[in-house]
Amino acid sequence: MDAVFEEEQQHLTWAFGKLEEIERDVRAEIERTLADALADKEDLFDEMTRDFARDIQLETLAELEAMNRIIESYNLTADINEEKLRRAQLLMRRPYFAKVRLKLNHADEPKDIYIGAAGMTDEKRRHFIVDWRSPVAEVYYNQENGATSYDANGRTIEVDLQLRRQFDIERDRLNSYFDTTVAIEDPLLLASLAKRRTAQLQAITTTIQKEQNRVIRHADVPALLVHGIAGSGKTSVLLQRIAYLFYTERDTLNPDQVFLLTPNPVFGRYIDNVLPDMGESNPHIMTWDALMETLGLTGRGVSRDADISVLRRIDELVPKLRLEANDFNDLRVEDERVIAAHSVRASMEKFAHLPMGTHRCTLAIEDLKDKLEQRIMRLSKDEETQERVMDLPDDEQIRLFGQQLAPLDEAEVASYTRQWLVKRYAPIAEAIEEGAWLRLDRIGMRMLGTETLDAVEWLYLKLALVGGGARDARYVMVDEVQDYTTTQLAVLARYFSNANFLLLGDENQAVNAGTATFAEIRDLFRDLRGSVDECALMISYRSSPEITELFSKLLPDDERLEASSVQRPGTEPEIIECDGDAAYDEALRAAVRTAAEEESLCALIANSRTRAKQLAKLLEGEAIATVPQDSTLPSSGVVLLDVKLAKGLEFDHVIVPDVQEGAFPDEPLRRHRLYTAISRATQRVTLLANGKLANVLR
Repeated sequence: MDAVFEEEQQHLTWAFGKLEEIERDVRAEIERTLADALADKEDLFDEMTRDFARDIQLETLAELEAMNRIIESYNLTADINEEKLRRAQLLMRRPYFAKVRLKLNHADEPKDIYIGAAGMTDEKRRHFIVDWRSPVAEVYYNQENGATSYDANGRTIEVDLQLRRQFDIERDRLNSYFDTTVAIEDPLLLASLAKRRTAQLQAITTTIQKEQNRVIRHADVPALLVHGIAGSGKTSVLLQRIAYLFYTERDTLNPDQVFLLTPNPVFGRYIDNVLPDMGESNPHIMTWDALMETLGLTGRGVSRDADISVLRRIDELVPKLRLEANDFNDLRVEDERVIAAHSVRASMEKFAHLPMGTHRCTLAIEDLKDKLEQRIMRLSKDEETQERVMDLPDDEQIRLFGQQLAPLDEAEVASYTRQWLVKRYAPIAEAIEEGAWLRLDRIGMRMLGTETLDAVEWLYLKLALVGGGARDARYVMVDEVQDYTTTQLAVLARYFSNANFLLLGDENQAVNAGTATFAEIRDLFRDLRGSVDECALMISYRSSPEITELFSKLLPDDERLEASSVQRPGTEPEIIECDGDAAYDEALRAAVRTAAEEESLCALIANSRTRAKQLAKLLEGEAIATVPQDSTLPSSGVVLLDVKLAKGLEFDHVIVPDVQEGAFPDEPLRRHRLYTAISRATQRVTLLANGKLANVLR
């Protein structure tokens, strides 16, 4: 009998029982809090006077304020209990996944620390499970037994790591344990990698490797650029990084301050469950196109060959800009001109002693807000406007004010009128803040000598002249950064002006012409943020050694030597060379039929969207599905995608058609597309060529 196994099972049984006890107690506390809150609310309402006559109005307001404070107290208690319940339920799926035994300096006995997806304390407020993001858990991920250290609260804690143990656990059942020190021989990692790919990305919390941990726990810097080969876990690391930031800055950071830009909507749905499964809320997850849509810039397009010099020219010309009379807009609501263009111009001319730019426009915005407030104040006392408000239909009054209007005196009439005007002019207030009083297209075209402005040029001009953007954002994560142009990245840096950036990508997966190289990204963010830290991820955790070796042929020589896989040996790539169109079409159909019979997910990845449409027509009648932009992946079967839509995703089996000489000449963009397609595969890859296989893969 394995004494260690028995001992660990006993501890697991105790820990799981403790979690069950906590869940029961917290549920009971939530019910008690709710009952107490309802009882207090009823008592307060019973005691509260209903007479709002002027002589006791202050007393009534004081009672209302006291009731609000009590409600806030109950809400706070409920939030704390709900959070603890959520953590207990999360941990009950798997209470912990690792244990370290640490001996602190001058301590008599070593201490066992169990590490889980969240932290939990007992009735004496002692941690019996430590959150994986806590400082002490770093010694587990550093994978170095013996003398080591970790940083906590600004101090470096020296420890002796005597044991690093991993567990395979399901609820209260221990399946196995491993004592390990070397990442490449990590049994838990290999067991996890051996599991079949799922329709959505899974968290890698239990199997974070040392090079990944360096990115996840990297110091907070203005810009962190991460280059990783295909399958190195870039996206998983990015999500773990977000979870880590939510933990370390839990008192100040909320999901609304974090933005994640993904390559396409399918990919956004692919990662949608990862953070919630770790007990965290998702940040804003969007594509570049979705961001442009929220800003009303859909349809303007983005010039792929746009040069960063255009944006630098805008920066150079804005301070020298002289606005003309026709550069200003009226500010209107329906058919009412609220602030005339000449009055808008006067607000700008008021600060003519300042150079043109965000400071001058900010002052003009404040002046325009004052003009709007003056108009509201004047109209709130205007009899005609007051009559218009009092004559509103009853249902409209209830919609706007929550009640039918029955003012007691002129002051209340003016108050209701003011409320109505504030709501009516809300679009004007927003237009003032956003700089809609300037005709940016006219200004920009005159400045640049062009007939149109694309989305990037228009937005950059707006930010350089008026300001704005998501100034409350603190972190921006850009996945597949190699697919962005320098102008797009410059716009993002300016739009999220106060945010730190995490930029992840693989230069060898740049499948679009005109996108930024890593050298250009590095230079750009040094200029815009002052410094750029860099990390590399060169181990593939996705693909088998055979598939890794195949796509590594498409890497530059220096990266080819560094690339490796930790997967166990698998199936050799299947290469089918056909003699003529008829043989090729039949071989393609046969490959799709065979894949459709497997209990796994296979992707047929076309070189372009046009070729994907041709293949869909060619394979009509076969068991093959297409994946719309806003869809999610199925769990099994065969799906047809173009290489751009496949980016960031992974599949058990990948079929790459048209890999013949001539279709893939030895030029960067073609190599990148082929590399991207092949590297989506975890277990099997099939290459079909109408003729001889392309030389780049020989």
